[in-house]
Amino acid sequence: MAEIELRASRSSGPGGQHANVTESKIEAIFDVFASGSLDPVQKARISAKVGPRVTAVAQDARSQARNRELALERLARRIEEALRVPRSRTKTKPTAGSKRRRLETKRQRSETKKGRRRPSDDG
Repeated sequence: MAEIELRASRSSGPGGQHANVTESKIEAIFDVFASGSLDPVQKARISAKVGPRVTAVAQDARSQARNRELALERLARRIEEALRVPRSRTKTKPTAGSKRRRLETKRQRSETKKGRRRPSDDG
């Protein structure tokens, strides 16, 4: 929490006259490279996916406290998604049935195209 910078500003969201005088919009900013809680591999992964600064903004609610919760949740979700390592694809071979079907459609297509040719004078 000490590594997250929180900024409050006037919201453009709901609240009517209340929104004109209160600073209920919250922006949560996390500097990836200044973080002491991440190892270099994690820092590289996050910065490659979302950049060196991860931000989340919330101005959905009227209260600053609720917007702070929302911004921190969104920030945590973005960091979590950036840290997720995608599963590597395992190579598979085409099945015998798929090979057979592919070759059969090729044969059918060939016959269709053969039927469209001009008749030859040979015979």
